[in-house]
Amino acid sequence: MAPVFVLTIFIAVLCSVQGRSTGKASFERSEEDMELDRTSTNSVEEEDFSASTLIEKANRNLGERLGETRVIFGDIAVNTGLINADPCTARTCKWLKSSDGNVYVPYVISNPYSDRERSVIEGGLQTISASTCVRFLPRTNQKDFVDIQSQAGCFSYIGRQRNGQVVSLHRNGCVHLSVVQHELLHALGLNHEHSRSDGDSHVQTLTRNILPGMEYNVEKINTINLGTPYDYNSVMQYSRFAFSRNEQPAILPIPDNNAVIGGATQMSPIDILRINRLYNCSKCHFKKTCLSQLQRIRVVIILPACNLHDSVAPSI
Repeated sequence: MAPVFVLTIFIAVLCSVQGRSTGKASFERSEEDMELDRTSTNSVEEEDFSASTLIEKANRNLGERLGETRVIFGDIAVNTGLINADPCTARTCKWLKSSDGNVYVPYVISNPYSDRERSVIEGGLQTISASTCVRFLPRTNQKDFVDIQSQAGCFSYIGRQRNGQVVSLHRNGCVHLSVVQHELLHALGLNHEHSRSDGDSHVQTLTRNILPGMEYNVEKINTINLGTPYDYNSVMQYSRFAFSRNEQPAILPIPDNNAVIGGATQMSPIDILRINRLYNCSKCHFKKTCLSQLQRIRVVIILPACNLHDSVAPSI
């Protein structure tokens, strides 16, 4: 069995948030910010819900079309006219790797989230950076970047797009750690687990229980699985009741029909391993994070050794 590291990350909420200066001490909050918190429907209790449950709930009335964007497979954005998500089999869908071995992904947070919501979003980015060679950094003038907005529902494109790409994290329902991880893993190039090319060997689709017209959401696509096993515990795995028309299972694990699927509240070790393999990270990178005077988010991630070259244990 591969060695595993257990990492507890205390994520900064303001801590000079990625270079963003508020001009106030971190414990001071404006009336506008407190009003944003009051109008948000994201609750602390919902953090115990799985990414699948939260996304399905937030996107229940989303519909397929959002202007020039079409949302398929539950939360994957494609440009209008396309019928399939990019399986990220081409180099062009990957973010570029720097000469220092890191993959830098510029981002902006475009909508007026509250400080608490920003801490969750930026905390999700940091958990990915803490266990891979991906580094999210505030955008300056980069052409390609992730644009985090509170549009309708939770959704993301697959892999790197051109001239900026929207990752939607609606303030009412999507600003949760597991959802941030899920959507950003899409942006890095990962698809849903149940859509894997070998998915038919691990899950059975019960078409009779799927909402009419939604059958395509559980179709398999030509994915690169990077030599990793199917992972029921992946944060990218939807629940057995996803797209169900009658509260009966639509996605059934096989051969053990009682196996738990779609229950992940954070990235799994295999999710992390896939990103490290997709981007050929030479080692597992870990960064210290700072503590905020306002709020702390406690995240426990089980980190597998990269199985590439070497691994560095965290020192916190």
